[in-house]
Amino acid sequence: MGELGGGWRTIEGHHLEKEYTFPNFVDALAFTNRVGAIAEEQGHHPDIMLGWGKVRLTIWTHSINGLSESDFILGAKADSAL
Repeated sequence: MGELGGGWRTIEGHHLEKEYTFPNFVDALAFTNRVGAIAEEQGHHPDIMLGWGKVRLTIWTHSINGLSESDFILGAKADSAL
């Protein structure tokens, strides 16, 4: 967790969550699409909530119903998509 950028939270030790803010819908959508491409490449798919000027990512490993190293890697890659 300490290696991730700021803003990430661990929710009940089960999943990671972060909300990103943007000045408009177009920028939020573009970020969503970049994260979607990364997720598809990794074969690891977060829940993505898109709204006007904001995107919330929720990440966990479904097969173990909790957190794995790949969740933290995807979180770091999402941060790099800004």
